[in-house]
Amino acid sequence: MSSPDNNEPTKSNAEAKGSSEERRPMIEAIGLSKFYGPFAAAREVTFSVSEGELVAFLGPNGAGKSTTMKMLTGYIAASEGEARIAGHNMMEDRIAGSRRLGYLPENGPLYPEMTPMSMLDFFAEARGITSAKKRDHIDRVINICDLSSVAHKPISKLSKGFKQRVGMSQALLHDPDVLILDEPTAGLDPNQIRGVRDTMRRLAETKTILLSTHILQEVEAMADRVVMINEGRLVYEGDVETLRNSGNGDLNQAFHSLTHHDIA
Repeated sequence: MSSPDNNEPTKSNAEAKGSSEERRPMIEAIGLSKFYGPFAAAREVTFSVSEGELVAFLGPNGAGKSTTMKMLTGYIAASEGEARIAGHNMMEDRIAGSRRLGYLPENGPLYPEMTPMSMLDFFAEARGITSAKKRDHIDRVINICDLSSVAHKPISKLSKGFKQRVGMSQALLHDPDVLILDEPTAGLDPNQIRGVRDTMRRLAETKTILLSTHILQEVEAMADRVVMINEGRLVYEGDVETLRNSGNGDLNQAFHSLTHHDIA
């Protein structure tokens, strides 16, 4: 996505595609709760992401973001509530929902003895991509994730930045229209973060994305809206500007106000 001209008003990805009322929900959390004995990792979390949006999913460590994302993808079962991807209930119709979904967990599934090329070949077969189309799919994600220089190197020898790109490539391999990305820039250096951010900007032109991050500059640079949870509960859902204004123009202050509790 190119940088806007300084003299022209900017539009978010969602604004360019029409208001949220005009677009169908592609990611839906409906009263999602997850209990481990008496502990609630998530409680009655409800929000949706409409077609064409990039929504930032925020919260402090331990707030329940990863748990919520795993319920949304069908990776773990919700104790209560319902998760839907492109209209598919992820407990009752997970296979159909997974065909529309690309999921990158915080620590993505990589096979260190494989190369990116051999791993993508393996995942293509696992996803049932036909031999006639497999090479096109692999070439496309190698190009999107800029992996050509390391495509035949063992994954164990790659930097963390390249490993994140490999994880992203397998999430994109089947060309899903919904992406759920759990802290894809965690632990990366500034140059690596910039590369991943550029990739996500390009993806946001054609995909619906829920992005978990701790980097508030990413929220300001890319997100159409923000969903924030704290202690397993939803504490904010809305646009970035309203959130910033709640912190007197400072996103960091807004985040602190919504998620910090002083201990008496």
